[in-house]
Amino acid sequence: MQALGCTSRLSSLPNHRSTLRLNLRTFSSSSSSGYSNQSRGRLPRFFSETLPSSKGGVVRVKGDEFWHMTKVLRLGIDDRVELFNGKGGLVEGRIEKIDSAGADFEALENPELVPPQSTQWHIFAAFSTLKGGRADWLVEKCTELGASSVTPLLTERSRSISENRVDRLQRVILAAAKQCQRLHELMFKPSIQVNELVPVVAQSRLSFVAVAEATPVFNALSSLKMEPTGIIIVGPEGDFTKKELDSIMEAGAIAVGLGPHRLRVETATMALLSTLMLWSDSQETVIS
Repeated sequence: MQALGCTSRLSSLPNHRSTLRLNLRTFSSSSSSGYSNQSRGRLPRFFSETLPSSKGGVVRVKGDEFWHMTKVLRLGIDDRVELFNGKGGLVEGRIEKIDSAGADFEALENPELVPPQSTQWHIFAAFSTLKGGRADWLVEKCTELGASSVTPLLTERSRSISENRVDRLQRVILAAAKQCQRLHELMFKPSIQVNELVPVVAQSRLSFVAVAEATPVFNALSSLKMEPTGIIIVGPEGDFTKKELDSIMEAGAIAVGLGPHRLRVETATMALLSTLMLWSDSQETVIS
């Protein structure tokens, strides 16, 4: 069995909640309206660190998003678009002005604030040895499926990840967030060693590690209840060493099996994440 890891470009953004007082229309987390707005898909959507504070407010769209807006999609003045900030904020508006440096976006409504899903799944995966676009695919699908964060896990068999690769993965995350209409950032966190992961597992009330021939994941879930956060751990190509796996499990992680076959790092990550996302959603439905 193998492991995964990742972090996002959006996580490096400044927290504008402390500097902006947005007139946000908040949706209850128990209401389906927030999720319908999260994926409504009516208009082209672009990322902006800053949103207008209220209807009629104007912000400047520059850089890659400006290029995509005007050169790729060929949008022009008065075209309707949406902006999101990666922290649940979403606002509909129009392109008010375009010049060589950027586009002015005018809000046609007050921004909305869509709450995150109830269970936050944090992924620790040893994926630094993956080649041929497999790491990109892993991070992209973690974003689409709704993971809250991805952290590269460094092990005896997966020792480092280059800064150039981190930059690329952050771009993949932003593109995937826009494509899947996700409003909350997937945080791509700095890599950690197994010995740094152990105390994180010890403090978590819900941690799973993918292990070949362990108790099938559905059997393990039958006796558990949903928690606000959970941890998913997937080992590297060649698996964890015995010492590494023992330390993770002694800290409290539950070993779960994902079927009779040996899975690649990215396959094991998607299988476990998908299962736990669906399980937590079903638990929330029962509770409500």
